[in-house]
This record gives sequence, C-alpha cells and structure tokens, in this order.
Amino acid sequence: MITWRRVTGNDFPLLRHWLAQPHVARWWNHDTSVKGVERDFGPVARGEEPAEDLLVLLDGRPLGLVQRSRFADYPAYRDELAAVTEVADETMTLDYLIGDAEQVGRGHGPRMIRALVRATWRDHPYAPAVLIPVPLANRASWRALEKAGLCRVAEGELEPDSPAAGRAHYVYRATRPTRPRAADAARPGSG
Repeated sequence: MITWRRVTGNDFPLLRHWLAQPHVARWWNHDTSVKGVERDFGPVARGEEPAEDLLVLLDGRPLGLVQRSRFADYPAYRDELAAVTEVADETMTLDYLIGDAEQVGRGHGPRMIRALVRATWRDHPYAPAVLIPVPLANRASWRALEKAGLCRVAEGELEPDSPAAGRAHYVYRATRPTRPRAADAARPGSG
C-alpha cells in the first residue's frame, strides 16, 4: 500500500542518502551535504515555504519523495512553463523520485504518481490540473507518467534541474475529473 507523510528534519539523512544515489543524482542536482539538504528541504519541513515535501511509503517502509506545489507560489517557474503550455495559477506540479535503486522498475513510480495526483484533487480543491515537466532524456520518468494516466500536452525547452538532463522537456497533464451532475447520473444510459 502506498501512503505518505510530510518530510521532517529527521528524514534528512535518508534524503541525503537517496539524493547521492546515481539513479537519483543524474536527474536531481542537489548538494547532498548536511547543510545543502537542510537549505533545500528545511524551509518546507518547517512550514516556511508553501510547497509540500512528502515521504512516500510502501507498506510502511520509505520508498521515495514527492514534492508538490502550486505554480502560483512559484511565479518564475510558472512563467517559464507558461512559455510552453497554459498554466493556471492554481495548477499543481509534482516532482518525484524513488530512493532505493532496487525498487526502480517495479511499477512503484506510476502507482506513487497516480496516488498523489488523486490525493491532489482532495487536498487542493481549486486545482484544475497537475502539470509535470520532465526531461526528454528521462524516458523512465515520462513513461511512469504515461502509465499513471497523464497525457503529454507540450514539448519545449526549459531550464533543467540537472545539467545532464538537457533543456528539451515534455509536459504531462492530469485534469481534475468532473463529477456528473445529479440529473445526468439519474438518466438511463448515463452511467
């Protein structure tokens, strides 16, 4: 079962370990020193920054990290992506990793993404969509998004998180599901 909770300072040693793994470091260009992880993750963990860093658990054991944020809270990032595709302020984005290399390629990525997208509709009731840019070079990541049900909606040049990623990106979208109106649901043949 996939569950999650907010990252706390007690999780920083685990994040340092994960960020140093070659399969993560290739795409996540982070300083893995104690000070670097504190600088990058401390403000969110302390509630000083509006994003959410979520430690994802598989059957109660740490599996990965998902960062979830609203584009409205990061206008420079929103504006950069808006050059490639439409971005409403309340739209959310996710970034994710699986920390343990032995857990990669087992279908956990799509399950994790699918679960967090579904939770986004509940947790952020005004979010019309989730947009996720991913480097073209990171085939495993964009394939995980496709398996999770997201649709590729754009392609363009964006500033990469890691120099190894290159500027070419795909952008994937999940749109908030609409609920049928009560009258439509009661009509024969509507369900």
